[in-house]
Amino acid sequence: MTQKRILTAVAGLAAATLTLTACGSSDPLANDPGDGGDGAASGTIVVGSAAFPESEIIAYIYAGALERSGLEVEVSPGIGARDVYIAALEDGSIDLVPEYTGNLLQHFDDTADAQASDEVYTALQGAVPEGFEVLDQAEAANADSYNVTREFSDENGVTSLADLAAVDGEITVAANPEFAERPYGIPGLKDVYGVEATLLPINDGGGPNTLKALLDGEAQVADIYSTTPSIAENDLVTLDDPENMILAQNIVPLISSDAASDEAVAAIDAVQGALTTDDLIALNTQSSVDKLASQEIAEGWLDASGLF
Repeated sequence: MTQKRILTAVAGLAAATLTLTACGSSDPLANDPGDGGDGAASGTIVVGSAAFPESEIIAYIYAGALERSGLEVEVSPGIGARDVYIAALEDGSIDLVPEYTGNLLQHFDDTADAQASDEVYTALQGAVPEGFEVLDQAEAANADSYNVTREFSDENGVTSLADLAAVDGEITVAANPEFAERPYGIPGLKDVYGVEATLLPINDGGGPNTLKALLDGEAQVADIYSTTPSIAENDLVTLDDPENMILAQNIVPLISSDAASDEAVAAIDAVQGALTTDDLIALNTQSSVDKLASQEIAEGWLDASGLF
């Protein structure tokens, strides 16, 4: 545990009861963001998530770990994009959210040039604004990845991002709208690989609409998170990134310092130490293929982990 975590721990959370409360709901981890009040100040840690399944599953894993450690927890899943849930952290509506090291570093410091996992994490620790901190990063990682159909790869001899520069015709990339500005998005393709590409903005985090655009030929390339089961299911070719344009994206918790008690940090760090990339693929498969609810998936992982 770092000195910063010890100094920012909140003693009041140590006395939290064993029962979760969620604004009177019979389900203690039900979605009830309440009145947007200060969760940490009331002794309840509010865990938020972005609006895609993997983020929601990890949020419920964090919440379950906190609950099993005797802390009071609420969950507010599916808040939205990064700007939205960061604002919720800032105004105290939520206290904790699962994040990705590279993207979060670029959010706080768009001039950072770290790329490797440990370098990105170290830079991120220094970039997080006062009042917040990141806990241990996990081995588990889920990075943006550029994907093409097997047919496109074979016909054009494309197996890496560098190969795209030699493709005749327009290159359209289906991706989240922020790809228009991200250094590893459309600007990075041009600056790093000399690829002139057009963005087809689809706001589903590499989900079914992005996949459909690729399979239907509306886009030649699709940004799909690397742990998404649809990559293997559709025999897509993930393009190599020889220049390491895409930053390391390890799972990392972003937490309000007011909520970072010794008990909370220990519970979350235990999860971080056990969570693997293979776990993420399995969890996402349970969501997209088996159609299980995020909370059910999370509880199953916690049961199997033997951590609590």
